[in-house]
Amino acid sequence: MTTEIYYFSGTGNSLHVAKELQKRLPQTNLIPLVSLLNQDVIETKGDTVGFVFPIHFATVPMIVKSFIRKMDLKSANYVFAATTREGTPCSSAFKKIEKVLKKKGKSLDSYLILNMASNDPKFKGWHQATVKEIADFESVVQDKLDSFQHVIANKLKYRADDTEITHPVNFFFEFLGSVLSEIPSDYGKAYYADENCSGCGVCEKVCLSQKIKMVDKKPVWQKTVTCFACDACLNFCPAQAVQMRSGRFIKFHTDTNGRYTHPYATVNDIAAQKIME
Repeated sequence: MTTEIYYFSGTGNSLHVAKELQKRLPQTNLIPLVSLLNQDVIETKGDTVGFVFPIHFATVPMIVKSFIRKMDLKSANYVFAATTREGTPCSSAFKKIEKVLKKKGKSLDSYLILNMASNDPKFKGWHQATVKEIADFESVVQDKLDSFQHVIANKLKYRADDTEITHPVNFFFEFLGSVLSEIPSDYGKAYYADENCSGCGVCEKVCLSQKIKMVDKKPVWQKTVTCFACDACLNFCPAQAVQMRSGRFIKFHTDTNGRYTHPYATVNDIAAQKIME
């Protein structure tokens, strides 16, 4: 029987995990969920179906939840999820997925939480992960995926205890993130390109929502297109020219912080997820 893994990845952490799972599970197809967003109904063919995605605002990205809502999971006898994060709480992510699956007569049979390097250079105190830090993360990730392979292959029930929160947040922030993730908003309006922009077009290429359009060799974040908040444009810009405007109640530090992309993820890898015109 085949396994289908649907993944969403802005800077490569989740893509790396999806590829590593594919290596461990025979007859596994990797499917970028962004490539299927134009379908009204997404019909699975695998006996085992998995989701791999990053944590956004301490919960599941809205685009992932919306995708699962559109799925016909009749073929699936086993459903799992693996999520990547910088260390913030994420229990609400699995609760939300469970709620959607329950309406389809399915359940989340197992899930795994993986701490990886942060790709979120917006806030004060953030630092670009060092080679050693990335290697340390990777060692733990590989061990956990080895164990998770056994869980999936044998269709075991497994719910990972969230004991490795390295960036705790108060209940109000976690609750607020969970609520705001359900409200359509133009997250992308905060992005802009500064004077270092060379017009190379990388930001347009990696933009998973296709919100960015190059106009006169400068990126424009189109108001009519919804941003997926993946931060691919922010992190892949070779000149670090993509910035985020601070708001009335929040200060961003992208002008002084560095950037992060997974060392095995290329611009082409990220761009390959998109709906092709």
